[in-house]
Amino acid sequence: MNETSPPLVDLRGKRGLVVGIANAQSIAAGCAEAFARCGATLAATYLNAKAESHVRAVTQNLDCPILLPCDVQDPSQLDALFSEITQRWGKLDFLLHSIAFAPRDDLQGRVIDSSAAGFGTAMDVSCHSFLRMARLAEPLMQDGGCLLTVSFYGSERVVANYNMMGPVKAALESVVRYTAAELGPKGIRAHAISPGPILTRAASGIAHFDELLQHSAASAPEHLGVTIEDVGGLAAFLVSEAARHITGTIIPVDAGQHLLA
Repeated sequence: MNETSPPLVDLRGKRGLVVGIANAQSIAAGCAEAFARCGATLAATYLNAKAESHVRAVTQNLDCPILLPCDVQDPSQLDALFSEITQRWGKLDFLLHSIAFAPRDDLQGRVIDSSAAGFGTAMDVSCHSFLRMARLAEPLMQDGGCLLTVSFYGSERVVANYNMMGPVKAALESVVRYTAAELGPKGIRAHAISPGPILTRAASGIAHFDELLQHSAASAPEHLGVTIEDVGGLAAFLVSEAARHITGTIIPVDAGQHLLA
């Protein structure tokens, strides 16, 4: 072993964009902290003025020189974000897309009763926005890069009360595979991380989520829940050079929950 070799997960010199920090308990926050701990310089976003202070509370302790608003339903904000990254850095090594939304009435009702407008909004914010970001990131990844998003096992199996987000996350996972295939020749990789239930602000919109948390921890092979730090550790590995030939995967971080029928 060469004692002067860098650590296996070494993100020094890499620059990444984190989209989806809501507060210190969000999955994106856990990932941002892991990226920064491994040496990356970050750009981050907040949804609106109300959310800004919560996001700054996370990013103020990280190497995060770019912090801008980004409502993905406003094309001008996405354009402004990537324009700033282009002007400041001229490159991007990795991107984390960790956002999802569905109108409450559609989310808490039956899938077959979901409105076309509500389903379309959920797909636009939770899925198609990943494609829009991938397209904007592509020219900044001249030396290759990595695109990450966040899914959930409700994409594969029916999970009580997950409802409309199940089909939406299934679409997101398919999008990841096609993105990996299309951008692979440019050295750009794509993955979806699929954590077990984690109590975040977004998850609080799912009915009886506390019961899902308890059931998952009790039934998973490791008999425990997972944390945002667990997700962050995997995310840091995936964007590192150690994972440079891994792409197109949907990777569970769920204490083994995905093994169960």
